Amino acid sequence: MSESATPAEHRTVLLRGGEVHSPADPFATAMVVERGHVAWVGSEGAADAFASGVDEVIDLEGALVTPAFVDAHVHTTATGLALTGLDLSSAASLAEAAERIRSYAGARPADRVLIGHGWDASCWPERRPLSREELDGLTGGRPLYLTRIDVHSALVTTAMLDLVPAARGMEGFRDGEPLTGEAHHAVRAAAYASVSPGQRAEAQRAALRHAVSLGIGTVHECGGPDISSEDDFTGLLKAAAEPGPRVVGYWAETDVERARALGAAGAAGDLFADGSLGSHTACLHEPYADAPHAGAAHLDAAAVAAHVTECTEAGLQAGFHAIGDHAISNVVAGVRAAADAVGLARIRAARHRVEHAEMLTPETVAAFAELGLTASVQPAFDAAWGGDTGMYAQRLGVERARTLNPYAALLRAGVPLAFGSDSPVTPLDPWGTVRAAAFHRTPEHRVSVRAAFTAHTRGGWRAVGRDDAGTLVPGAPADYAVWRTGELVVQAPDDRVARWSTDPRSGTPGLPDLTPGNTLPECLRTVVSGQTVYVRPGE
Repeated sequence: MSESATPAEHRTVLLRGGEVHSPADPFATAMVVERGHVAWVGSEGAADAFASGVDEVIDLEGALVTPAFVDAHVHTTATGLALTGLDLSSAASLAEAAERIRSYAGARPADRVLIGHGWDASCWPERRPLSREELDGLTGGRPLYLTRIDVHSALVTTAMLDLVPAARGMEGFRDGEPLTGEAHHAVRAAAYASVSPGQRAEAQRAALRHAVSLGIGTVHECGGPDISSEDDFTGLLKAAAEPGPRVVGYWAETDVERARALGAAGAAGDLFADGSLGSHTACLHEPYADAPHAGAAHLDAAAVAAHVTECTEAGLQAGFHAIGDHAISNVVAGVRAAADAVGLARIRAARHRVEHAEMLTPETVAAFAELGLTASVQPAFDAAWGGDTGMYAQRLGVERARTLNPYAALLRAGVPLAFGSDSPVTPLDPWGTVRAAAFHRTPEHRVSVRAAFTAHTRGGWRAVGRDDAGTLVPGAPADYAVWRTGELVVQAPDDRVARWSTDPRSGTPGLPDLTPGNTLPECLRTVVSGQTVYVRPGE
């Protein structure tokens, strides 16, 4: 494929000679883009009529064109810092993690605070995190802030704690254990305050570049005062004006007017109703299987109701981070109380969101459908922690773990799904996310590849109130990606078995075969609003 150097803002482009994934024509091989929108999709023969009237013709050489992905839950700066810094997510043992920390500290003598991410002791043979004394030795006594994979707890050195002496008296500080709660938030603020504006901007650029290289055209940034900073959030929104992925910002604060002033689409995202399962801070109805407590709620139903009511009346989305079944029950009860106050139709029209929504019950699934709540979920969580021996089973026991992330039940109930990564908790990996939903570790929760792909494209647009995007049809924004991939197939699930069909009589556009073990598609080009924001080197 070739690309003209002419600015693309108002150019007309014909793509031909490939496969175009479009409900407008399941056999389309060509597409015309004009003024940042899809103008036409159709066959090769019809494409001849456009060839002489366009500014550029791109020969797809058999490649697949799909809508660009939307990642509905990202922490952009933290993702960039993990991409460019200390990432322990692939460390297979405590010893390997220790060596990475020692090496990183030695390579960055000028950093005032060392920042890292991704440890997960539940996956290590030692089944324990590094102690503060061990970290002090590995870093030469320097400040280190090291988040667990779920970002809801952190390991720190003594020098890091000394920068925030009040943390020792806060909720979530237990000597010798990872920090959680208020203590964690206070130390996190100090750690990220050590990152210079230049470092922060470079981390954001690295994350956004990585996103478009994976065919992601839009990210939903989930910021907030307990997560990042106002400067981080507004800086990212300003950076999004440059060529790259769209950024839709959510600010997790109950101060609705502050969220609006910062340019947020909603006072939503990681507004914590609880914590996480991995850190034993998700709020459950029954105690953990491996801890003598049931977590803690950060918001009760009354607080949820007040926030949803205020957001609805202000014309902004509300949303909550809720993982445990008790936390989700609190959110549902609060949203229902808000509906009693302002009317169910207004609540449904606002498309309020619940992030993660892992421990659902049939009753809360039905309530999501009734209240029009979008489930903004992360299928890679199941791939990482599901199954009868994974972290979910360790925390909850096998039977409760098998109920988690019930995507098929949500779809059957008519609950809108939007897929994301929660990066850096799990990596930006859109096709891997679709695969994780289609091949869920609990078979009854699996959905078709087509449904999963829709949740990761059109679902992300619907989650921000846009029904006119996320598909390649005339009039839609020209956000698309071009892929090198193998044979296209159509998953045709029935009640007994998921089978694969390439029968052209189905009239359903095909998608890559994502059966585990198959190579995932490779992104060749990403386009946002008709503007090319990524071309794979050598293409």
